[in-house]
Amino acid sequence: MTQPSQTSPDAIQQQLHQQLRGLREAMLWKVEGLPEPDLRTPLTPTGTNLLGLLKHLTALEFGHFGTGFGRPVPDLPMLHPEADPAQDFIAEPDEDAPGLVSLYRQACEQADELIASQPMDTPGTIPWWPAPQTTLGAVLVHHLAEVARHVGHADILRELLDGRAGLHPENRMLPTDDPQHWEEQVERARTLAKRAEVGALDASQDLAVDPGAPDQP
Repeated sequence: MTQPSQTSPDAIQQQLHQQLRGLREAMLWKVEGLPEPDLRTPLTPTGTNLLGLLKHLTALEFGHFGTGFGRPVPDLPMLHPEADPAQDFIAEPDEDAPGLVSLYRQACEQADELIASQPMDTPGTIPWWPAPQTTLGAVLVHHLAEVARHVGHADILRELLDGRAGLHPENRMLPTDDPQHWEEQVERARTLAKRAEVGALDASQDLAVDPGAPDQP
């Protein structure tokens, strides 16, 4: 039997879907095993926090694959950001970690059913996009990029909170797990940063007016 081409639309859709599932699991790992205050703690000037990222990704799953393709979605405040466009990045007091994890899984399950059952050229409408009319394939690629970006944010936040980093507990995808290596890596980066600072200072001094240079007209 002839095997289907790995570059066929169906095969590409399956590959994209597989990548999305892997990133979702990585995101869920980032919020596992931490106390609620840590999950809510903002670690950037724009307030980025782990539970807020999970809430935002939940809203995107429901929005992109639910609202965008006429599927039913729960009536949640996070899906109505008109009053505060950034409100879905902060979990409210009644939105705890177990509840948001369960809601995220529900949103992903609904999205999975759509992605697995409909072809890439299935038409959809994302009302908040500049060009709302789109297709499932375009939404899937866009969504995959969004999730990858925010899982990267979550990876850094988790490392700052308790030092755990990587794609998955059983397969972290890091070059090494040797703590000494990372200490040396950090020290090397600091040293190079200091050298760059000195180099920038030297360069600024070189740009000063040369006393022996001819007067400018």
